[in-house]
Amino acid sequence: MGNVKNTIKKLISALGGKFSKELGIDLSNGESNEIFKWFLASKLFGARIGTNIAIKTYKEFERHGVLSPEKILETGWDGLVRILDDGGYARYDFSTATKLLEIMEDLKKYYDGDLNKLYKKAGDEEELENLLKSLGKGIGDVTVNIFLRELRNVWPKARPGLSVYVELAAERLGFIKQGKAPLKTLEKVWSLNKIPGRDFCDFEASLLRLGKDFCKKRKCDKCPLKDACACKIQDRSFTI
Repeated sequence: MGNVKNTIKKLISALGGKFSKELGIDLSNGESNEIFKWFLASKLFGARIGTNIAIKTYKEFERHGVLSPEKILETGWDGLVRILDDGGYARYDFSTATKLLEIMEDLKKYYDGDLNKLYKKAGDEEELENLLKSLGKGIGDVTVNIFLRELRNVWPKARPGLSVYVELAAERLGFIKQGKAPLKTLEKVWSLNKIPGRDFCDFEASLLRLGKDFCKKRKCDKCPLKDACACKIQDRSFTI
């Protein structure tokens, strides 16, 4: 397992871990305000838009102090559009502003603006995902997956399936085989090869970065894990 552990260590070191940590969000204690910040960031990440733009836009929300349901509602549609535009989110500014207001209205109405209350209402992992999707009209599968995958260690009912990008990278590195209980297999790989100071969510996030930024784009020659990859550079047959 030595080679596997070294590969995981190199993977996280080269590509980074949790996106929430990169944004300065601390989910470790399950505090409602931190969970909400990650929820907002996940909504921004969920659009078909570059990761860097989503990060920049979240930072604009942070700069304006608009990091709670109450502040979003107070800011209003025009104010949200300005923040989104300043972050480079112009392509989705109008629709995202509208959806954010609808989501916040439902979150306040049904859960007092507290996502931990939504979580407690959920009987199981499927109901948790459905309750999140029922907020407003703008929570889709992608956003829910992004949000829940970094809460695995905080909310026991947060058990989203692996992203296609995570599976792609994990297969290329030989951690899992296609169709073989990918999440459980990957969790076992991590349990046998844990890196001090990191957790499974860091491992999953680093695989997502690898799959999205290198494997999907076939940037094999620039990949920091190319020496550990089972994919031959000349193979161009893979599609998602």
